[in-house]
Amino acid sequence: MYNLEDLTFSRMTNSQKVATLLIALGPGTATEVLRNIPDEELIEQITVDIASLNKIPKEILDEVLEEFYSYFQASNLISRGGLDYAKKILEEAYGEERAKFVIERLASSRNNPFQFFNEADPAQLASSLQHENPQLIALVLAYLKPDKAAGIISHLPEKIQSTVAIKIAEMDRTNPEILKEVEKIIETKFSSVVVQDFSKAGGIEVLADILNRTDRSSEKRIMESLENQDIDMAEKIRELMFVFEDIIKLDDRSVQRVLREVETKDIALALKGTGDEVKEKIFVNMSERASAMLKDDMEYMGPVRAKEVQEAQTTIVAIIRALEATGEIVIAREGVEDDLIE
Repeated sequence: MYNLEDLTFSRMTNSQKVATLLIALGPGTATEVLRNIPDEELIEQITVDIASLNKIPKEILDEVLEEFYSYFQASNLISRGGLDYAKKILEEAYGEERAKFVIERLASSRNNPFQFFNEADPAQLASSLQHENPQLIALVLAYLKPDKAAGIISHLPEKIQSTVAIKIAEMDRTNPEILKEVEKIIETKFSSVVVQDFSKAGGIEVLADILNRTDRSSEKRIMESLENQDIDMAEKIRELMFVFEDIIKLDDRSVQRVLREVETKDIALALKGTGDEVKEKIFVNMSERASAMLKDDMEYMGPVRAKEVQEAQTTIVAIIRALEATGEIVIAREGVEDDLIE
């Protein structure tokens, strides 16, 4: 871990700043960003930084977010009035040197309105929004990711759910300037909902969640790099992760539920090269006929590329995690006990 008492914004490396931003954006967005970084060494360094930056001081987090915000702001200005217009506005806001720096290092992506809510807890956010005007709630939900908006609307009081839904359906284009002002007000008013997640920052739990969403080859490469740099950290992360071979830890009913969501071809591919214990766990939870057909498919399939096996395993792990998230199955975690209620 870094000695955070010695960490300052001016001394942070670019990878540390990116790691801080990804921590703030949350595991889902962080995974998508990492997938689109072509430099493997940079990915490994960023993941090490994510694991090491535990409980980032608020003042450093604010400075990092402000720097990246300036990039997004510049992108928005460019799209509205062109490069010269953006440079002029940025010079007035930040000065000539800063404006030049931002323009030169500008990322092309733009931030969506209310993006800061996408990683907040849906139940907590619904609780905070429920006393607002339904039109305002609808405006916020219309710009969030569909799964996030669905989670929030399901936690709203029943008496306003349909009203908010109708407002979303009736909504037309919103004036960008009005939208920007509303966004500022909403972000300030509900900053505690977002900051609460930010204050927890990164750490091994966040990194484990990110790695659980990556493809198996990337996961393996990153974990090997972590093991070379900090074996204790790597072991702690591995304990928190669910990999395909951990399917043996699921109870039979959970395995059967997972198999209903997986295509036979993916099962056959995923089992290629796995141990007998994993294969047996799958076979015993299928009908005798289905099990025999699967064994035939694996035999006739012949040699397959390692990448195909990894992709199939990643697909199945994603299904397992999705079912766990909805409460349809339970993944037993090492060292964690859960009381049963009769």
